[in-house]
Amino acid sequence: MNDPQFHSYAIGLEIGLAVITILALVFVVAPYGRHERAGWGPTVKAVVGWVVMESPAVLAFSFFFFTGDRASDPVALVLLAMWMCHYVNRTFVYPFRLSAKGRRMPALVVALAIAFNVLNAFVNGRWIGHFGAYDYAWLVDPRFLVGAALFFGGWFGNLHSDAVLRRLRRPGDTGYHVPRGGLFEYVSAPNYLCEIVEWIGWAIATWSFAGLAFAIYTIANLAPRALAHHKWYRAKFDDYPARRRALIPGLW
Repeated sequence: MNDPQFHSYAIGLEIGLAVITILALVFVVAPYGRHERAGWGPTVKAVVGWVVMESPAVLAFSFFFFTGDRASDPVALVLLAMWMCHYVNRTFVYPFRLSAKGRRMPALVVALAIAFNVLNAFVNGRWIGHFGAYDYAWLVDPRFLVGAALFFGGWFGNLHSDAVLRRLRRPGDTGYHVPRGGLFEYVSAPNYLCEIVEWIGWAIATWSFAGLAFAIYTIANLAPRALAHHKWYRAKFDDYPARRRALIPGLW
């Protein structure tokens, strides 16, 4: 099996995992965060779990990118910078800003996330660092411009939504409250909505099956969790806004 074939099979595997993931998460809510519960085996500190499971998206991606033949191409470096904008924050900043004192997550969740992130790092890092052939004109191509606009719009929206959630808690507070403001006025999980928009933007900006596979997996992973968050909020708070939807404003 040659390198392009292996890469194609990896893309197919990621899409297959998306199908398995959405089918599983429709019936089982991943047991971490507000949905934390016993019965899922050994656990680790939530902050440690986040850093460890997200690290391959930075480290493995860098390896697969920089060992590629196109790693020094200017457009590839721009795409690398976009990827790192999200994952450096998600891996090395976001976990340490969580109000997660005493919280834990199953080691199984961490292990599954590591496996996926290594696969996804190979699929996307290998594409932009080796297989993708982008010349300078790509930076003014409408596909790149639209994709980059969606990516950074989703990224900023994701950061803002995380900030709203952090501000809900005063020092020492570990409880949950109804979030207000921004996209929270319309949906229960704007952070997930914005992350989905991000990776749809990435798929368009890279114009690749690698990017498309990640966008599909992101939807499969986050859409059921957004619905679980929505149901949790409505069950926990009697005054939860009735017009607020789970993920898509005014629709769902």
